[in-house]
Amino acid sequence: MDALLALDQGTSSSRALVFDRTGRLLASAQRELTQHYPQPGWVEHDAGEIWSGQLACAREALAAADAQVVAIGITNQRETTVLWDRKTGEPLHRALVWQDRRTAAFCETLKQQGAEPRVRELTGLVLDPYFSATKLRWLLDHVPGARERAARGELAFGTVDSWLLWQLSGGRVHATDPSNASRTLLFDIHRGDWSDELLGLFDIPRSLLPEVRPSAGRFGHASEFGLPITGIAGDQQAALFGQAALHPGQAKNTYGTGCFLLMHTGTQARHSTQGLVTTRAAQAGAAAQFALEGSVFVGGAVVQWLRDGLRAIGGSGEVQALAESVPDAGGVMFVPAFAGLGAPYWRPDARGALLGLTRGTTQAHIARAALESIAFQSAAVLAAMNADVGAHERLTELRVDGGASANDLLMQFQADLLGIPVLRPRVIETTALGAALLAGLGAGLYASTGEIGAIWQLDRDFVPRMSRDEAGARQAQWDRAVRQVLAG
Repeated sequence: MDALLALDQGTSSSRALVFDRTGRLLASAQRELTQHYPQPGWVEHDAGEIWSGQLACAREALAAADAQVVAIGITNQRETTVLWDRKTGEPLHRALVWQDRRTAAFCETLKQQGAEPRVRELTGLVLDPYFSATKLRWLLDHVPGARERAARGELAFGTVDSWLLWQLSGGRVHATDPSNASRTLLFDIHRGDWSDELLGLFDIPRSLLPEVRPSAGRFGHASEFGLPITGIAGDQQAALFGQAALHPGQAKNTYGTGCFLLMHTGTQARHSTQGLVTTRAAQAGAAAQFALEGSVFVGGAVVQWLRDGLRAIGGSGEVQALAESVPDAGGVMFVPAFAGLGAPYWRPDARGALLGLTRGTTQAHIARAALESIAFQSAAVLAAMNADVGAHERLTELRVDGGASANDLLMQFQADLLGIPVLRPRVIETTALGAALLAGLGAGLYASTGEIGAIWQLDRDFVPRMSRDEAGARQAQWDRAVRQVLAG
């Protein structure tokens, strides 16, 4: 039985999953990833731990799978930035995670200089610390000798996919795919190449950058496993692919550490006027593919905060029962702006707030408000997306995945707010599945993307139960809470 190994390197953990050609999960392994917070707003990962944890997971999953694995696919947290020595393969500094906000002041300076319209025209992105370019510039400016060494061609930059590919290939391959490249603020999404103009703006030597190749195809060879690496995509574009949302107008929301809502727009780059970004989707063939995206910085991470910060629950699996122990949130609104607010607000300076507390507020009310905050933020993104595409292209359903999509209370509330069915597939590990399917295409296991669509299967659909008046009133309450936070 032919099978595929997906390396899914996320923000909170590294995982390896083995799927058969029908998308059935055969084996998996996981290692939690240490989070480093040197200062408020700074978030770092140890790139060595990323590699060692991912390698251990791959070994464990392959050992547990009773199948003939034929290829490897990689998917990853996207904007996280790694800088390493080309000769030794050693990182020069901890990786700067996508959540890291240390370059907010520099982004603001560029905005004041009038750089953002041109940046947005070329990249589809906004000027925000979220993306990789300002992180890379910070590393070059703050790691002793880094800028001089980069100028001599001694260093390599990559998002996590490139870092893993480099390590798997023994330093022989320095490459990425369009979905990851388009998240750096350095990639012209229309020409499909690195932009000299943007490299100049951010003062980044071109010699640092990986080669950009289509998402499905031969990237290299993992000598330890004797397997080709034939698929790479950033986590959210991989999830879009794994959800078989391959045609314009199809959309998915991934409920992970953050929430990421993507709508496929085909070969057309749709520019947003509503605070969304335009990004490259996974490219399975010769033609460029695009998507509109809205990013919520704190989604499932709010449940981790309930566990580790508030200590309201002992494990993440307990949150639904606690939230369901009360009929509603008791008027509590939770705006979890732990790392600023993403789309459609783009306010890196925003900070979290609990509003509407009374003497009768309990941990259960806060837990329910925390879960609801995930749905409120996602609904705000979808409203922006519908406004961008117009009434004739409004979403009629939303496919969902990621760990928090297993929470029935959250998914029903999401459907209630949106007023459209929320569809949860049998395999909610669609990020890893997408990487596996891309690898299968790249290895010739599938003849075309047409075979991918037949793999997707529905587990449960959540149909709206709330009246549209009540849903509107609830969303308006959320909007008022956000305005209070932004004014604060």
